[in-house]
Amino acid sequence: MALLCASLGASLVLPAVASAQKNVPLPPVKWEKIPETRVTVDGSEAMFTTMCALLAAGFEADVSAENWSPMRAQLRDRMQHQQGPAVEVLRNFYHQHELADPGAMLSRYLWFGLVTGPAPEFKPVLRRDELPPEVIALEGFQEILSNYYKEQKIGELWRQVQPIYDREIEKLHDSIADIVFVSSGYLREILEPGNPRTFTVVVEPLVGRITNVRNFGDHYSLVLSGSDALPADVVRHAFLHFLLDPLPLMYPHVVAVKRPVYEMAAKAPRLPAELKDDLSSYFAECLVRAVELKLKRMSPGERETVMAVDDAAGLVLVRPLFMALGKFEQSEPGMRLYFPDLVRSIDEKTEEKRAATIKFDQPQRAPENGETETEVVAHRKTAPTTVPNDAEAIAALTEGERRIAEKNPRAAEASFQRVLVKYPDQPRAIYGLGLVALLEHDGTRAKELFGRLTSGEHVAGKDPMVLAWSHVYLARILDGEGQRDRAKAEYQAALAVEGGPEQARQAANKGLASLDNAKPERP
Repeated sequence: MALLCASLGASLVLPAVASAQKNVPLPPVKWEKIPETRVTVDGSEAMFTTMCALLAAGFEADVSAENWSPMRAQLRDRMQHQQGPAVEVLRNFYHQHELADPGAMLSRYLWFGLVTGPAPEFKPVLRRDELPPEVIALEGFQEILSNYYKEQKIGELWRQVQPIYDREIEKLHDSIADIVFVSSGYLREILEPGNPRTFTVVVEPLVGRITNVRNFGDHYSLVLSGSDALPADVVRHAFLHFLLDPLPLMYPHVVAVKRPVYEMAAKAPRLPAELKDDLSSYFAECLVRAVELKLKRMSPGERETVMAVDDAAGLVLVRPLFMALGKFEQSEPGMRLYFPDLVRSIDEKTEEKRAATIKFDQPQRAPENGETETEVVAHRKTAPTTVPNDAEAIAALTEGERRIAEKNPRAAEASFQRVLVKYPDQPRAIYGLGLVALLEHDGTRAKELFGRLTSGEHVAGKDPMVLAWSHVYLARILDGEGQRDRAKAEYQAALAVEGGPEQARQAANKGLASLDNAKPERP
């Protein structure tokens, strides 16, 4: 997908709701070709239809349109005068599910628009167990929206406004591309098209002048209202979360060593509630803010002021992470590989003493409706792990993982063996030796090690990451040996692991597809 961007300014007017122009063809927009990524910025027919339905049902019916864009005001007036059986069902549904807080009401429908598939069916693009609670609360809305779309010919209306979206996409293309290029370049991260994680910017002026940030699991989204000035800081912050959020989950045993500092910071009154019981999300937020300080053009005094504010809010790891990024800038590997070294460079004892001297600020008043951007994050909780609470063992496991990334099997094996001396059945160490065997092309040993983790007394049932990937690697070995039925069973077992990483699920699905498409071998 090409990287696109869309924004609608207040001066744009709906083309007579296009009666005069609907027969006049507009020239196609020419896009500059850029590399494919999992980052997209575009309009969304599903979001547009959802917002049309919301306005037709009576949302913001009594709100003054004085500061609205002409397009938004015109469309609200048109939606309010719609009539038909589907519209009546829609309005009844809306009133039955109405909330006292308009912001919470809007949030539900934004979530629905983000996870909904194409018209006219609007089926969710996620499995039910992946859906946000807000979408589940709108049970039955999908069919109602589909009937409304067909009855009111919303598809024709969407095609009428599409040229406006396209022109604005072209104007803001470079600004969004710069944010993605600079951020991923600083972290030395490559955005691979095959990655299941997605970052989507949806431009929809009908939501008003609030920028909404959403993420659920591996899916990150921004809904921009279409203001003339692109909220670059908001987009950068959200995109850095997209890049950095997985890292504390990939190395939970490394981050766990900093828990004493986190427990002190969690007492800060201003720390957001969702960060008070989630170390991984807290660490990611601090790292995002530290990287932002590196990317923004600020004087030393301005930077110190920002870090002091973060300290007072409870985000006490921003400062040491900012300092640690200096060594990262002089290193070669990307952040995904360097992350354990970055974390280990923070002296937790020093930071505990510093945190004890910080006077945390009291909570601020709640922002009024429309006053600021909103960020709603459904954080993925850290999966359970079998890593022992032992600093030496954690350091050895981390070292082994780093050596695996460097493709140095001998050094990696030495690190994992140090763990097994103290903990003979430690799953992550056995798993690490399995990866060593793969690097050395020793299929027999790898098969035995991954087999121990997937069945028998040493099964890694309490460590979903190890269990899921062990099934995947075992399936690949069996497939290479021509045992396709057993390989298929292992791939299916990987998919059945509750709490397993999304990358392992993706690998298992690809493996199954490969097996299904392979021609049967001749006897």
